[in-house]
Order: sequence, then structure tokens, then C-alpha cells
Amino acid sequence: MNFFQAVKEAFSSLAANKMRSFLTVLGIVIGVGAVIAVLSISRGAEASIIGQIESIGTNVIYVMRGNRAEDVKNPRHLTLADVEELNNRLRAPHVRWASPMMSEFATFSLGSESHDAGVVGSVPVYQHTMDVRLSEGEFFTEDDVDSRRAVVVLGPDLAKRLTGRSSEVVGMSVRINNYPFRVIGVSEAKGGNQFNNPDMQAYIPITTMQMRISRQSVSDSVSIIMVQAQDAESVDEAISETRAVLRARHRLTAKQADDFTITNQEDILSIANSVTNILTIFMAGIAGISLLVGGIGIMNIMLVSVTERTREIGLRKALGARKSDIKLQFLTESALLSVLGGILGIVVGWVLGLVVSRIASSYGTPLVAVVGIDAILLATLFSLAVGLFFGIYPAIRAANLEPVEALRYE
Repeated sequence: MNFFQAVKEAFSSLAANKMRSFLTVLGIVIGVGAVIAVLSISRGAEASIIGQIESIGTNVIYVMRGNRAEDVKNPRHLTLADVEELNNRLRAPHVRWASPMMSEFATFSLGSESHDAGVVGSVPVYQHTMDVRLSEGEFFTEDDVDSRRAVVVLGPDLAKRLTGRSSEVVGMSVRINNYPFRVIGVSEAKGGNQFNNPDMQAYIPITTMQMRISRQSVSDSVSIIMVQAQDAESVDEAISETRAVLRARHRLTAKQADDFTITNQEDILSIANSVTNILTIFMAGIAGISLLVGGIGIMNIMLVSVTERTREIGLRKALGARKSDIKLQFLTESALLSVLGGILGIVVGWVLGLVVSRIASSYGTPLVAVVGIDAILLATLFSLAVGLFFGIYPAIRAANLEPVEALRYE
């Protein structure tokens, strides 16, 4: 028996039991569809996360208080004086600028409306660092920072929740933690998710933040210092200069470890990739379990088929069919079931990915499911391997039947 004849007979056998074949294939369809959907969604999420990180720029460095790697006790606070020293070109020639940042959750209220949202305190250059574009009004200035003015730039979603509209709100007065602030601008919509939505944020001068919102023990302390190198090639030099300036500012000796942590975009991208890869492997593993269940279903059906066709197998062997012919026949049937399930599963997974992308888009989350050729090949080959693996035992059992006993079987 040649391969094409085996395929033809396999189609005929499966067509004779359409409902049973469909239910068997369904297990593979669900498994492959789940794997394709998980891989496509995770790749879309990874591309979205990396895109947002890279949009900030590859030459941005982040400095945070503390050093967990060295378990430093009582680290010094990062302060506005540290930022001022980092902006000294004589001390740090490879640093274009340094910008402080603080972030807190606060209660915004206007009339009877009240909402909790994130508020970011920084300096005017933050607008260019994070690409905060305005749909109306203006960003706060250095004079606002120096004078600690109570001015605020609202995100469009936050403005709409407070005022009922996202435009023509400049000049209004809102309260942040019961302090009155004058609205001087509204940012353009960027979209986001429940964990990070810049459209539900507000921006105020960092000095105002320190005085009215955060109320930290150290009056001029900041949460993060963002440092931009002159260009992507001078990041290493900027990191070295930042470390030297801060160590001198914090009066650390040569034997003392840094009491701050420096992270650049490459580190963040590496962490993001690691997290998404772990989640992808975990979710794909869970989805792969359904493939194994589908494989067990194939083996179960093929064993039933061997039992039902015992007389047919005996007749074939009596007419000269070899063991290898019987094995090929049943292995072809099981492989055909898994391949058909794999093809349908790819379509189902692709559709699921599109549905999730549409749902994410409706909530303002930039997520586009990406179905790669490697994912399709992996799912197809894996489903074929499942069919062959779980079809081996029924095929061997069928091939080992004795012709005389098979012909006597009722």
C-alpha cells in the first residue's frame, strides 16, 4: 500500500463516521487554537510594551533611590539639588539634561464629581521627555516651578470625568486633595490600560507637588531622576558621570556601595522581554495541555476503530496485507485527524487574536495580535506529532491481530 492510497482510505474511513471524527478533531482544534491565540496575543502585547518604552528614547537613564542588589541600609534621598548638579555640564558633559519626577495618587474633585487619579510632578522638560502633547492650553513653565504655582495640566479622560468634556476647560479650577488648582492645559489622548493610562493623569510643577501633595520628610526629595544622554552612543559615559556625581553628592567612600540604582532603556527592555516570554511560555503550556487531551481522544477513537474493524483487518491480512500496511493505514488516519484539527485550530486562533485585539482597542489599549509563521509551523508540527504519537499504539495493536482470530471476531 502506497501513501496516497492510505490517505484515500483514511478519508473514506473518517467520512463514514462524520460525527465521531468531528468530535475527535474538536479537541485538537481547541488545543491548537488556544496555542495560536496565546502566542499571537503575547507577541502583540510584547510589541506594544516595547514600542511604548522605545518611544521615550534609547538614551534615557533612570535613577531611583536605594540599592536592593547591595542591600544598602538607610539610603539618602534623591533631591532637586542632585538634579541641579547633574545638569552642570562641567560635572557631566555627556548628560544633555536631568529631570526630576514624582508620582502619587490623589483625589480630584470639581463640584459633585470626585475621582482618584495619578498626578505627576516634574519640570517643563518632562513634556518633551515623555512626549506630552497638548490639545489646548500650555504646559507649566520654569517660573511656575520656582513660584510653586498651583497649576495643572489634565489628561483628556480625567478632564471629561470632572467637567463632562475634554476641551474648553482651561481656566477652570479643580481641587486636588482639597487644594485648588487652576487648569492651564489638556493633553492629547494617547490611550492606555487600567494599569497605565496617561489620559487619566495630571501634571503639576514638582515644587507644588512636594509642598501640597506628597508631604515627604525631606522637603526637596524626588522619586526618580530621568537623565538623557547626549545621544545613544554616549549612554555609558552618561551613566558613569551620573554615578560619580551622585556618589560625590551623597558623600560615599570608595568602600561604600551606591545608595541609588541606575537603569537604562536596555535594562527595561530586557526585563519586559523576560516577563512577556515567561508569561507566553506559561500560557502556551496551559494551552498545550488541551492538545494532549485531544491526542488522548484520538488514541481512544482509533482503539475503538480497531475493535470495530477487526474483521476488516483480518480480511486484509488474509488477502496479503502486511503489518506495515495496517500500521500505515491507522497512522495515516490519526495523522489526518490531527492535521485537519491543526488547520482549523490555526484559523480559530487567528480569529480569537483578532477578537481580543478589537476588544483591547475598544478600551483604548494599543494591542495588535501578531500571528507569526513560526507559530503556525509550531502548532501544525506539534499537532501532527500528537496524532502520530497517540496513533502508534492503536496501529501496532491493529497490525498484531492474527488473521484467523480477526476473521472469527463478531
